[in-house]
Amino acid sequence: MKQPFESVVTLHSATVLRVCRSLLGVHDADDAWSETFLAAMRAYPDLPDTANVEAWLVTIARRKAIDLHRAAKRNPLPVEELPEAPTALGIPGMDDTDLWRTVGQLPRKQRQAITFRYLAGMSHAEIAAVLGGTVDAARRASADGLKNLRKSYPGASTKGARS
Repeated sequence: MKQPFESVVTLHSATVLRVCRSLLGVHDADDAWSETFLAAMRAYPDLPDTANVEAWLVTIARRKAIDLHRAAKRNPLPVEELPEAPTALGIPGMDDTDLWRTVGQLPRKQRQAITFRYLAGMSHAEIAAVLGGTVDAARRASADGLKNLRKSYPGASTKGARS
């Protein structure tokens, strides 16, 4: 027989909060914690009695953290003042078509790691959470992607770059 949901919250709330904080930081962790338990409360009646409740909650928390990362990337960043003219910097197809073509030819994991790291500004831990791998694997994919870009892209400079 399953224990009441209130007991589940009491037993596992600290673990879920630690997971949320490790993936999001202090500011967004509370929101992810709340979203985790709201989703869990809705799904709890259908959870099998033999399920590992803590692992189930951690999985939900991880997914809620990913949702918050994705939502944050869609929100505009505040700036003190607007630029005088629009820029094409970082917009695929504008002034750097060859670079984007080269990035598009990278293997999928390398392309995603490069995109998340250098365009979205995500840490290797955040990339690992999104891609579902380890931090070391995300770091390796990013490094391999840069190495391949330096080899393939005619405008890439290797001055000061680490191998």
